[in-house]
Amino acid sequence: MTVRSDRPQGLGRGLSALIPQRSSPSGGSIEIPLARIRENPRQPRVRMDDDALSALADSIRQHGVIQPILVTETIDGYQLVAGERRVRASRMAGLERIPATVRQLADQQQLELALVENLQREDLNPIEAAHAYRQLVEEFAFTQDDLATRVGRARSTVANTLRLLELHEDVQDAVAGARVTEGHARALGGLPADAQARVLGTVVDEGLSVRQTEELVRRLREPREPGAGATRTAAAPDPDVERVEEDLRQSLGTKVRLTRTRRGGRIVIEYYGDDELARIYQRLVGGNA
Repeated sequence: MTVRSDRPQGLGRGLSALIPQRSSPSGGSIEIPLARIRENPRQPRVRMDDDALSALADSIRQHGVIQPILVTETIDGYQLVAGERRVRASRMAGLERIPATVRQLADQQQLELALVENLQREDLNPIEAAHAYRQLVEEFAFTQDDLATRVGRARSTVANTLRLLELHEDVQDAVAGARVTEGHARALGGLPADAQARVLGTVVDEGLSVRQTEELVRRLREPREPGAGATRTAAAPDPDVERVEEDLRQSLGTKVRLTRTRRGGRIVIEYYGDDELARIYQRLVGGNA
């Protein structure tokens, strides 16, 4: 789609830069019944902290709703565009009415405004932002350049956020739940999807940094070196040996080689520094090095 160049753009000018300049019936905000407000089906925000919501409800009981919500009028009432936390907290606080600014907005504008408001307040986790970006791309034919301009982000940032949706669902859930960062997730993206989920457990359990995660992924992606004295050639590896090596790699988070001999074999576990040796020791014996 072609984005109109005469429309104000970007986050820097605030929400008013994206809202068509029409006046509310009273020239500003009006009080509307909470019972007549329907949720925004295009709300990008999925997760909401219950403790923070309770704190907001307590504040509203004492001071009221300071900033009006944004709604668009419908046949049977109003549809919420921005301000879902204020609506929920006001209901918790026992209010019957809430201050609102009424605008007539198309579906695209409703999604844009809900996305922009949450980004301004840093209320969206990266996965929620990624889903909202994808919705604008798929439903309204936005390009990544359009998105970057509208939400005030670098194009590379938008592209990296969208790539999060290509990760394994377990990794996406970990990012949404703040158990790992976007940096961790991007590092895990260098592995096949099934491996991402397995290595995620190591990253979380061991509290690995982004740099350590990148190093772990790099090692796991390195081609296997044939073990000395192996009974099979590199052209015909033993699938049982490969499976055991892979399981040990995923469990210990480092390169492992297994070599068979006539009377048994040996396992070679590599480490890269004292800290990593202590981590592997802890994983193997459950004690302190």
